[in-house]
Amino acid sequence: MKVEKTSISGPLIIYPDVFEDPRGYFYESYNADKFKEMGIIESFNQSNHSKSVKGTLRGLHFQVSPGQSKLVRVIRGSVWDVAVDIRPSSKTFGKWHAVELNEENRMIYYVPVGFAHGFCVLSETTEFLYKVSSVYNPKTESGIAWDDPDINIEWPIKSPLLSERDMKNQSLKEFLKKVQDNPSGINWK
Repeated sequence: MKVEKTSISGPLIIYPDVFEDPRGYFYESYNADKFKEMGIIESFNQSNHSKSVKGTLRGLHFQVSPGQSKLVRVIRGSVWDVAVDIRPSSKTFGKWHAVELNEENRMIYYVPVGFAHGFCVLSETTEFLYKVSSVYNPKTESGIAWDDPDINIEWPIKSPLLSERDMKNQSLKEFLKKVQDNPSGINWK
């Protein structure tokens, strides 16, 4: 496996070693020891699988307490996958990094705690897998608006299909004000 740092501190792009022959291919999508060597030390306690149609945008999501690291990859189709640094004390607060994940490149994107995460579907349909470091808790879920002008993500879509929840996500400024008003409300380790 090879690992590549991104333009913001934290997220990593992982390139698994793929073994192909006339029958198809094989690769390790997760190996705790190899990931630990890359600096990914979390235990991943839940796996999620979503299927989405072209034009769907999911995000930008995060958990506040405890935080939730993610290992994400596409097994069918293609997405534009984005991580946004929402750690108030970070030098790259409000900055984002995007990568195209698809079934051909088989890349894995590591999104650590303290980042909002989202993706939009580029292909007709996409199947997306997430490994997450903490079990989903609806009481601590939160989100940032996908089109927040202060973040200014360059999405490859103008009018995405959104969930009702994602239509109501807060701005980065609103999130920062909540953190400043209640700094103990976030438990990111």
